[in-house]
Amino acid sequence: MLLAFKPYLQKAPMLPRLLSLAAGLALASQLAAQSADLSALHSAIDKQTTLIEAKVVDWRRDIHQHPELSTHEMRTAKLVADHLRALGLEVQTGVGGNGVVGILRGGKRGPVVALRADMDALPVTEMVDLPFKSTVRTTYNGQETGVMHACGHDNHVAILMGTAEVLASLKAQLPGTVKFIFQPAEEGAPIGGAGPMIEAGVLENPKVDAIFGLHVGPGLSGTIGWRGGAIAAAADGFRIIVHGKQTHGALPSLGIDPIVVGAQIVLGLQTIISRQSDLMTAPAVVTIGAFHAGLRENIIPDSAWMIGTVRTLNAEMRTDILARLKRTAESIAQSAGTTADVRIDLGYPITINDVALANRMVPTLRRVVGDDQVHTSSASLTGEDFSRFEEKVPGFFFGLGVTPKGKDLRTAAPNHSPLFFADEAALPIGVRIMSNVAVDFLAGGAPQKP
Repeated sequence: MLLAFKPYLQKAPMLPRLLSLAAGLALASQLAAQSADLSALHSAIDKQTTLIEAKVVDWRRDIHQHPELSTHEMRTAKLVADHLRALGLEVQTGVGGNGVVGILRGGKRGPVVALRADMDALPVTEMVDLPFKSTVRTTYNGQETGVMHACGHDNHVAILMGTAEVLASLKAQLPGTVKFIFQPAEEGAPIGGAGPMIEAGVLENPKVDAIFGLHVGPGLSGTIGWRGGAIAAAADGFRIIVHGKQTHGALPSLGIDPIVVGAQIVLGLQTIISRQSDLMTAPAVVTIGAFHAGLRENIIPDSAWMIGTVRTLNAEMRTDILARLKRTAESIAQSAGTTADVRIDLGYPITINDVALANRMVPTLRRVVGDDQVHTSSASLTGEDFSRFEEKVPGFFFGLGVTPKGKDLRTAAPNHSPLFFADEAALPIGVRIMSNVAVDFLAGGAPQKP
């Protein structure tokens, strides 16, 4: 139609300008309508979250009272799967182990966003006096211990279950697809649970454009800590066996004492960090988590063994420190006339947030909780197998503070402590954050590939 008027348009230059203006006004009207739709979704998220707050708290307490170790999350997985089915989602179970995936296809076309929560607990005996305190017992590494959600994964699961319910109620208005990933074995390094889920195709069919996750921890309840780039360390494990020569405790010269050699190795490994690594490049740590040897006070045993972890935030330092660890242990043993077997288990890689994605989503965090409740955090030497997802797709992983108001942050028990305590007032905030992050990402479209 426009071509038929071409001769006239050439004589009437004002018409193209008017048409351009009309197109601009139409675009502005379209953007205003989209903005109104998005604002309506934000309001609906707030309303729906308020309606299910009690449910989220109940789920969290139930999961907290029935913790399950890595690769044993059967009860938790069933609770999640039953809930997702009741919401009408497409549900996949047994994904990469005990993983559960729920797919919510929105009523409008758009990208695919994934939201992840980890489900497993730790071999820790709970010391917090709660009505829903864990009394579960197990045997771990040959020792009897309790089982506790000392890392807060019970909160993660309850928050994502709540997020699924909120977004399912808004299905018709959602401009895209949401994948809810409930992951097992996050604490099960070096293999973990993210890798097996990825191998099972969790990021495909439909293909995920971006993934988000949060982690609760010390910090004023409801506050958010974030950063672009490296946010959590590579987490590698090692095992060292020192071979000695058994003898009477009164006659050490007739044997080789693996305990003394092992103690020298423990101290020698610390010099890798304090004297051999450039900590101005990035922080790093070598920690011995267990040391075992002998059965009786007057017998020098035949061997000693230790296990530990190496945490690094720089790829080159990671390679260098692991090489020095092996060389140090073997050389100290050799100097005592014996040998040390060193096994290094490469674990989770460095967790690296996509900088562009993080910067894009920070305004959402600020809108939900307020500017003064969002801060840039430091990188942590804790490890996270969310890093496996971020190796495959753009990701943004951030922290949610759960320390009760009035509690001294300097004395608040950290994650993995038997005294770790999470303020339940942060749960609905977590639901609102995850729901809004998903909606705002879908509304903004998939990241542009370079």
